[in-house]
Amino acid sequence: MKTSTKIWAYNQIESEISKLKSNGQKIVFTNGCFDILHAGHVQYLEEASELGDFLIVALNTDESVQRLDKSPARPLQNEYSRCHVMASLGFVGAVLVFNEDTPKEIIEIITPDVLVKGADYEISNIVGADWVLKHGGQVKTIEFLSGYSTTAIEKKIIAANIL
Repeated sequence: MKTSTKIWAYNQIESEISKLKSNGQKIVFTNGCFDILHAGHVQYLEEASELGDFLIVALNTDESVQRLDKSPARPLQNEYSRCHVMASLGFVGAVLVFNEDTPKEIIEIITPDVLVKGADYEISNIVGADWVLKHGGQVKTIEFLSGYSTTAIEKKIIAANIL
């Protein structure tokens, strides 16, 4: 499957979700910047995919990453690149982007069966958790692979003075 077919436009989300749900597929949703995809991301996403039948990953747009104030240089990869890299993972069913500060609106459109975030979040603080739970879904957290983060990679590159 071409990676581009796994990247959903905002206007096709509802129809794609309807198809998945009518086929009885359990939808898993997670989101983030996923700026430089690393082993920690891959392990997290693979574990998330095992919680259902179809994993949807929502990526922050470049503009929303900048509003998150990660660092002035972020994102290091633009949303087009991040989408295609994410879509190349076999266990990722679909990728979409959102420009809002939180994925609340997308979560309410999708109403996933399982909402997943990293274990650094308390379930009570996960955006969309109340919506998913109210609609009979589950909210799960997954431990991160220790020692991996995009920020750490960025710092290492800067310290190595290779740019």
